[in-house]
Amino acid sequence: QVQLVESGGGSAQPGGSLRLSCTGSGITFSQIPMSWVRQGPGKGPEWVSGVQADGSRPVYADSVRGRFTCYRDNAKTTVYLQIEDLKPEDTASYHCVPLPPHLLRQLTAYWGRGTQVTVSS
Repeated sequence: QVQLVESGGGSAQPGGSLRLSCTGSGITFSQIPMSWVRQGPGKGPEWVSGVQADGSRPVYADSVRGRFTCYRDNAKTTVYLQIEDLKPEDTASYHCVPLPPHLLRQLTAYWGRGTQVTVSS
C-alpha cells in the first residue's frame, strides 16, 4: 500500500505562499516523527524541517526559519509544511520522510548531488 503521498506543490511567485501536505497510510503515523527534505535542480537532498510524533518541537534549517512552519494533524495522518515568502532558492522537489529531523539533518549533510544515469533509445 501507499506509505506517504506529498501534495500541495506548484508554481508560485517570489513572496508567495504554499502549503505542502504529506499523508501517510500503512504506518503507525502518530508514533513516528516526520521530516521534510528538498532537492533542487542539480543539488543533493537538503533537510529543511521536521516535527516530533506528537507535533511538538518543530525544527527548521537556518535557510527557512521564520518562513516555514511544520505541523501535523495525526487524526488526518497528515503533516504539513506551510511556506511563506517564497524565494527562488526554494525551488525544489519536497519530500516527507518518516525519520527524526535530527537524523535527516545529519544524513543530508553528507548526501551529494549524485551522478546522472540516462537510458535512451
